[in-house]
Order: sequence, then structure tokens, then C-alpha cells
Amino acid sequence: MRGLAKTSRSAGSMELIDVETPEPAADEALIEIEYAGLCGSDAGIYAFKSSFERMELPTIIGHEYTGRIVEVGDEVTKFSVGDRVVERPIRSCSDCYQCEVGQANVCPNKEITGVDHDGAYAGYIAVPEEDLHSVPDTVTPQHAALVEPTAITTRAVIRNSRVKPGDRVLVAGPGPMGILTAQVANAQGADVVVAGVGRDTAYRLPLAEELGFETLNVEEDDLEAYRDDLTDGVGYDVVFDTTGHPSGLTMAVDEVRKGGQIVLVGQTGETTMEFTPLVRSEIALQCTYSAMYEDFERALRLIASGDVDHATFLDDRFSLLEADEAFETFLEGETCKPVFDVSVLRD
Repeated sequence: MRGLAKTSRSAGSMELIDVETPEPAADEALIEIEYAGLCGSDAGIYAFKSSFERMELPTIIGHEYTGRIVEVGDEVTKFSVGDRVVERPIRSCSDCYQCEVGQANVCPNKEITGVDHDGAYAGYIAVPEEDLHSVPDTVTPQHAALVEPTAITTRAVIRNSRVKPGDRVLVAGPGPMGILTAQVANAQGADVVVAGVGRDTAYRLPLAEELGFETLNVEEDDLEAYRDDLTDGVGYDVVFDTTGHPSGLTMAVDEVRKGGQIVLVGQTGETTMEFTPLVRSEIALQCTYSAMYEDFERALRLIASGDVDHATFLDDRFSLLEADEAFETFLEGETCKPVFDVSVLRD
């Protein structure tokens, strides 16, 4: 089979390679992949940020995907050939303290699909049964490929934030996690505003507006005046930072109300700021990472109900056969969520 792999430790360096179709172990199922999404971390691998130095190259990337089971190992009991599935791509050790207390998403021994082992930009993938999640018939394959990022945002909003009906919420960053976070917060009854930068005005902020959200360009709009008008000078109840940029956290501090909450969804990296105002204003700073079983279940229900709109959100213009275009367009902010038809790698 063919797979799209990162082949060297430099920007770009993505190549289609030929590899053997994996043989499922006794506790694994072999998945014929139908659709796969492009995640911000995939773009980080493409640009080869320092956090991916641990990768052994070449590695087939990709972890947001859906497919059908075509073979199962002898010890697999919960799934059968023909079942539609997605993967929970944080493969934990099941033995450490975090795993034992129900926090497998932060397992210190975890392996990530498409980073620590071959991923989903390939014709097939073998996955341990314990990491698979069933997909109901009410969710179409293209939309099922986006269950994983949706689950991350259901965890961020429903489990890890204080968002309540009527709350005023700011989502910083109109990338895929920001747009999904906004939709999940809106489904909880919040009044949501999405903020981006100048380059987001070409595609991502208009997409947020198409989905029904008020938007702000932080490089041009008067954020203080807008915040004071919308919140009667109080500030936002909850600010989600999905930017993955050091400036996102400092902006969140300026925008959140006293006694409010900041939720870090994006991985900010290094930043320098004064923390005394957070303490004196009793601002809660909450981190959120990955997703677990219940988050996937909630994501599937929100997709099936229409509360999360994937049809408007996904972008199917790109091909894995010419993937550089998708990655470059994503990095320029001129698309939000490319979804690839992976069957082309089996032709």
C-alpha cells in the first residue's frame, strides 16, 4: 500500500512511500481508511516544529480518520468485520498512575498515532481494539473523520470549562479547534464571539460568520470597545485560547472578566506575562488535552444532532496525491479543515 510520510527533519519533506499492509495482532483490527482530516499537529510535522524531533523517519502521519474493519485478530471481541470506526489516537500504557485513575489522555507513556508510529494517511492501519470507537450510521464517513477533533473540543467545553447557558464566550483563534470550540460552546447556550488576525479574514473568519458567529480581527478592531459594549464593561465569562501562539494567553487575560475562566486548548509554547493580575482577579486558568471515551460519545451526538456543522466546516478540495498544496494552504490560513479521500492510496 501507499502512505504519505514525513521523510526528513526539514520543512516540507512529505513523500508517498510504498509499505507493506500491516498485519493485525491478536488484539488489533485492520482498518481500511476512508477519509482523514488535516490537523494542526500534522501541519506542525510538515513544518517540522521542534516538538516532533522524537519522530523516527520516515513515518506515515495522520490521526483524524474513519474507516471500516476488514480483519480482526483472534482476541478481538467488541468489533467485527464491516464495522465503521474511528480511533482514539492517544494510545496509553493502561498501567501507570494516570491510566489507573482514569486520566489516560495524559499518560506519560502514551504513543500518538501518526507521530510515534505510522498513522492514517495510508490505505490501511492496524489498531488495538481498546483504542477503537464505533461510528453510528447517522454520521457520514466524511464527518466521522472529524470526530476526533470534535471530541477534543467537547472535552474542552463540556468537561473542562464553566460555560453555561447565557454566558459570554470569546474563542481566540478561528482555526479548526477554534471553530469547533465555538460550535460546542454555542450548543451549550453561550453567546460566542470568534477572534482572529488579519490573514484569517480571507477564509477562516468568513467561515465563522457563515456558521453564525460574530467575529473580530484583533489587528484592526477595537477589542476593548467591543468587549465593553457586548458585556456591559464586565468582560467575557470564559475565554478559550485555541491559537497555539504565545500572544493568545496574554490577550485572554485582557478579555476575561474578574472571576472568569481561561481555557487553554492550543499549545501556547513559551510566553512571558505578569501573573499577579490573574491572582488578584481570581481568574481560573484551565488546561485541556486530547479526549477520552465520553468525549467521543458527546462529539458523535452533537454531530448527529446537527449542533456541530461539519458540512460547512470541512474542505474537500485537496488530494493526498498532491498534499503539499493542502499543507501550504492550511499554514497560510486559507483553509480550515481539509479532509482527504484516502481511497486514492489504494488505487
